[in-house]
Amino acid sequence: MFLNIVLFQPEIPQNTGNIARTCVLTNCKLHLIEPLGFSLDEKHLKRAGLDYWQYLDLEIHKSYEDLREKYKDGKFYFSTTHASKFHSDVKYKEGDFIVFGRESSGLPDYIRNSEMENSIRVPMINTTTRSLNLSNTVSIVTYEALRQMNFPNMK
Repeated sequence: MFLNIVLFQPEIPQNTGNIARTCVLTNCKLHLIEPLGFSLDEKHLKRAGLDYWQYLDLEIHKSYEDLREKYKDGKFYFSTTHASKFHSDVKYKEGDFIVFGRESSGLPDYIRNSEMENSIRVPMINTTTRSLNLSNTVSIVTYEALRQMNFPNMK
């Protein structure tokens, strides 16, 4: 496992399915923080992840606090449109955790405000819309981190 991808209370099953597929093909572990906005049995989730679910390293956490308690020694980064650092400005290492917020509202203030020094963002033009699609953002950040690691064991 190269990275830990964390979705804070994801809402859209198709995004989570796409992210699960990305995690399988990049040897990343997927962490989901409850409550989820869907059932893990939902057909849209399964369809987006295709037949990759059996290969997914998945861990589900009751809360953000439970995740942090279990991995208290982990290095965490937080993807948010409120960050000043670009996702490419930090140096990722194997085992790092990258946390992504809800599709509708991002990370809650209590997480974002307490972790601003480790917050990152994907650059976008100034616009009236909020942000990129969650699964696209996860892919962009994941592949930058893996690029920095020279795409370990990837062909």
